Amino acid sequence: MDGEARPLSAAALRASRGVALRAECGNDEAFVFTLFVEARAPGFANIPLEPAQRDALLRQQFTLQTTQYRRSFPAASFSIVEWGAASIGRLYVDRSAPSMHVIDVALLRAWQGRGIGSRLLGELQEEARVAGRAVSLHVERESPAQSLYLRLGFRVLRDKGVYLEMEWRPAPGGRAA
Repeated sequence: MDGEARPLSAAALRASRGVALRAECGNDEAFVFTLFVEARAPGFANIPLEPAQRDALLRQQFTLQTTQYRRSFPAASFSIVEWGAASIGRLYVDRSAPSMHVIDVALLRAWQGRGIGSRLLGELQEEARVAGRAVSLHVERESPAQSLYLRLGFRVLRDKGVYLEMEWRPAPGGRAA
């Protein structure tokens, strides 16, 4: 983590109608865990576990994911997405590689479907376009986010079984390739 907040540009903030990014800090752990559980708990619904066992398993998975992200992407920006003073999601991006890699983008369910994810990724695409860089990410094969990425011009590079590796590239004329 670079420790620096990566605020959206002034134009992007106006277009985003109140959405901003700030650097994730230790005080965000409970929120980030809630976000993780909201995304992952449905996958555990059919596993015959007592609630305490399910909670412990989710906590363990969260800890493993957090550790893996921090170790694999030490130079990444780990940002909290805010709407006003409310934390509504996270955006983790590694800008240290030739391609800007989206490690994770997630919004609380109540904030999905409002165009916020599109605006965040659009701002990242614009940053990449200006720098002449690609944007890469991985998405679970069954994730509804896959349709968003395709709509934003991402292409599937590789099928990795459970995950698809996707990439967006600016065309020489400034549009998605």
